[in-house]
Amino acid sequence: MDNPARSSIFLPMTYDSDILIAGGGLNGPALALALARNGLSVTVIDARPAPARGEVGFDGRAYALAIASKRLLEGIGVWPLVADKVQPMVQIKTTDGRVGQGPSPLFLTFDSAEIEEGPMGFMLEDRHLYRAFLEAMATTPGITLLSGETVVAQEVTATGVSVTLASGRVLTGKVLAGCDGRGSGTATRAGIRRQGWGYGQTALVTAIRHERDHHGIAHQFFMPEGPLAILPLAGGYHSQIVWSETEAHAAAIQGLDDAAYLAALRPRFGDFLGEIGLAGTRFTYPLSLSLAERFVAPRLALVGDAAHGVHPIAGQGLNLGLRDVGALAQVLVEATRRGEDIGAIDVLERYQVWRRFDSTLLALGMDAVNRLFSNDNPVLRLGRDLGLGLVNRLPGLRRGFIRQAAGLTGEMPRLLAGQAI
Repeated sequence: MDNPARSSIFLPMTYDSDILIAGGGLNGPALALALARNGLSVTVIDARPAPARGEVGFDGRAYALAIASKRLLEGIGVWPLVADKVQPMVQIKTTDGRVGQGPSPLFLTFDSAEIEEGPMGFMLEDRHLYRAFLEAMATTPGITLLSGETVVAQEVTATGVSVTLASGRVLTGKVLAGCDGRGSGTATRAGIRRQGWGYGQTALVTAIRHERDHHGIAHQFFMPEGPLAILPLAGGYHSQIVWSETEAHAAAIQGLDDAAYLAALRPRFGDFLGEIGLAGTRFTYPLSLSLAERFVAPRLALVGDAAHGVHPIAGQGLNLGLRDVGALAQVLVEATRRGEDIGAIDVLERYQVWRRFDSTLLALGMDAVNRLFSNDNPVLRLGRDLGLGLVNRLPGLRRGFIRQAAGLTGEMPRLLAGQAI
């Protein structure tokens, strides 16, 4: 029987695109743009109709983008489309306390003035970012967007990968990138298992309007039941909240009417921004840690939540995904320039080696922080309060934390360093 690799010399596989991307949320379009702007052809397969998120009004969903993520968005032509819609974060204030008792007198403040790169992050609404991705993909040669389609089967050969869509259409490519979230069908069909655990917590997410200007300051208030993040949105008088509670308590709160929901929130939120009211849709998300045992397989790579799902305690989910995007794009583009088979496992292993350790380390770090702060143990309370106060008094250590949160540490892909691939 002929060796498949030898046979491909005489019967070369034809490809619909160099790269097939399953998932059109945010990481998928970002990867498509990074690749297409460097000469590779890409097909993005998105289960939702294209206008579904692009036409939505204000609903409060937003992301905290690190400086490094901003650089990537600049490099793929998206940032100019959203620059006038972002809210810079100039400070992050972290405190510990109990509901109704206010914060501990020991606190930690991260200030953008301590780094040279400017604001340590930017808040951007989901609707604006998604519209910008749609616009950028529509004007970038080499990208095909298939909306309202899902992958139901995939097959890998020695020379390529094929996917079958729910419509019956079959597409071929050199590499399949799974950008299809924590329940990744791409990973499941490839036999890639996940490890992780739930936190017994649910995040309540919505937008709040408030009487006073937030001045670009984000707040993280740790309570025994879970943290409350108050994240500034553009305009000064709206903020997103990410409010973690035990599963049972969160379900009860989500079931309340708006007035009762606000009554439950006020003792936790406090009055530092004056009167508050609901301004967006109320969402809930179960919280868990989830890591794929492998990020790659022959002709396949996992990106973003398909590879790693982390606690939202530091707002790093999308930033981690964009680091994946930058790394995978760089690996594939450089391999193409060297004339390598970009779907070969030794090529894709470079991406896994680059990203898996960093992702796992951050996921476990967020897990440890959540476990440390989401309890009412008096010894741990004293230790963490003293720790916050100590770090606040050590500028060098504090600056290191700021740079890490801004995505400015570690071996950064070129796009996240502000460089072309």
